Amino acid sequence: MSVSGPLGATPRGGAHGLRTAVLRARSSRHRAHAGTVGLSGLLVSGALLSLAAAGTDPLLPESVRPIPNWLAGPFGTTGLGIGHGGLIATLALMSGFYVLAVTNAGRLSGRAVLATIAGLQALVLLAPPLLSTDLFSYQSYARMGALYGANPYLSGPHAIALDPLYAFVGAKWVSTPSAYGPLFTALSYPFATLGIAASALAFKAIAALSSLVVVAIVWNAARLRGLDPVKAAMLVGLNPLLVVYGVGGGHNDLLMLAVLCAGLYAVLLRRDRAAGALTLAAVGIKLTAGLMLPFALAGRPGRRRELLTGAGVAAAALAVLGVAMFGAGPLHLLGTLQRNQAGSDWNSIPGFISTRLGLGLVGHATGYVLAAGFVVAFCWLLRKVWHGELDWIAGAGWATVAMLVSAGSLLPWYLAWALPFAALSGDRRLRTATIALTCVMQAIQLLAYVPHGL
Repeated sequence: MSVSGPLGATPRGGAHGLRTAVLRARSSRHRAHAGTVGLSGLLVSGALLSLAAAGTDPLLPESVRPIPNWLAGPFGTTGLGIGHGGLIATLALMSGFYVLAVTNAGRLSGRAVLATIAGLQALVLLAPPLLSTDLFSYQSYARMGALYGANPYLSGPHAIALDPLYAFVGAKWVSTPSAYGPLFTALSYPFATLGIAASALAFKAIAALSSLVVVAIVWNAARLRGLDPVKAAMLVGLNPLLVVYGVGGGHNDLLMLAVLCAGLYAVLLRRDRAAGALTLAAVGIKLTAGLMLPFALAGRPGRRRELLTGAGVAAAALAVLGVAMFGAGPLHLLGTLQRNQAGSDWNSIPGFISTRLGLGLVGHATGYVLAAGFVVAFCWLLRKVWHGELDWIAGAGWATVAMLVSAGSLLPWYLAWALPFAALSGDRRLRTATIALTCVMQAIQLLAYVPHGL
């Protein structure tokens, strides 16, 4: 029996189904095209920033302007410069391309995504040191201890003011002792004998490699949790704050994040002692990593002893390392961090209100309110995880976002701390909040590139 209507006409239900299928296919093609545009735009804007960095003053830390040829890297001879306006436009477009790509991630191939991530890392790695003097501070602390016998936790780089490296350290940090964990400081000592350019490249290479390790771990962890690995990898590896500021500035946040993500993956594999040890090793690089451990403990009933055992052994090893190399110096670390946060960097929300808007009292009051809000949010999230009402990775992610929003000093690459949790949580709201925070932090940062301010 024929399913056609009179005179062979197609039934209305069949026509509607066909029309719906056509619309879905067309929408899928459009989304795939949008995602491809996003990936291509990220590569083009990343290439422009890298090629033009040596000739664009706002992309360079003030201490390296004009940048010497021996520090400019392989792109230093292009003669290309994009100026303040070009830089603002390029970074804004890069953020837009990132949003376009990650919101259409489901239509893109894993191979294209991973190739774009690797390409961006390579481009930024070959550029000069970008937008921060931190890697020169890393070098100075290493040289202080390894070459001059000074304790980097007790003195700032001004202790080696006659060293050629001193001229490249940011003026804000010349009197600031190390704010980094003893494990990172110890690992930096072998680089003390390298030349300034070689050491800068080494720290950038560590940041780029660490970023790729984070992407690889997130990819495999997403599969383990039944999530789309392409979406997870894109959220992390294509983020412009991570790539341009994190890798471009050679920041140790990415090394910390790679070790922390290894600990997160170990939790998922039920290797809890290794997870605890890796988490404390990440704390030994940068104290921020400690935020994950309470949530991992709260979310692992029946396995907490193993986590604590691994963490305890690693903490003891870190203490021995710290005392052996730096004496009581690391005890000053918390005080240094407190002073840094009390500076109310204008990139933070309280700092922006105080300095950019000129509302000092309002900014300070906002800082106290946000700090109190973070404590309340942290305890509330931890309680929900403890009672099984919230996934522990989502809890750690929301707590990290809350910490970023309430920070007294907020720098663009700090956003990387939240990315793996957002990518692996399966919480769409957390993912959206992280993307939105990326755009807000980039927008605030763009104000710094407006000549003479606002």
